Amino acid sequence: MDARAFWQAIGCRAVGAAVVTAKDHDGPAGFLGLSATHLSADPPRLMVSVDARTSALRTIHNSRHFAVNYLAPAHEKLIAVFGGKTELRGAERFAGPDWTTLKTGAPVLRGAIGALDCELEEVLERGSTTIVIGRLVAHAAAEGPALVSFRGNWRTLDAT
Repeated sequence: MDARAFWQAIGCRAVGAAVVTAKDHDGPAGFLGLSATHLSADPPRLMVSVDARTSALRTIHNSRHFAVNYLAPAHEKLIAVFGGKTELRGAERFAGPDWTTLKTGAPVLRGAIGALDCELEEVLERGSTTIVIGRLVAHAAAEGPALVSFRGNWRTLDAT
């Protein structure tokens, strides 16, 4: 199966639009992370698949942390920014929306539907992908609809 067929096959699942962030001595970095999910509840762990070519991977390694920020519809423009569809790179991507931190120092988007702040525990390399596993140490949440990807399109999901 080629990459295009793979993406079509997994497009049948709806996933929350997430921006994965970290910050080291060179500043903040982030990417659109559509494969961020839980690993276990006890202890509380998350895992994120990162393409080995993603520049933010180095920042996650250096900082030993990452945050998963699930987007609200108001943040839809961040999909293009953190998905590499604009000219913005590195710290430039963090201009605009209001960012803060929780426990680890990873950038957390104010108003995100959910922000999950993790300390890096383990890194696994599989082909062109690196899986980062982190222990959840802090979180924040906001009310409102979520932005999800389903079959290649962005949609608003309202829980009401």
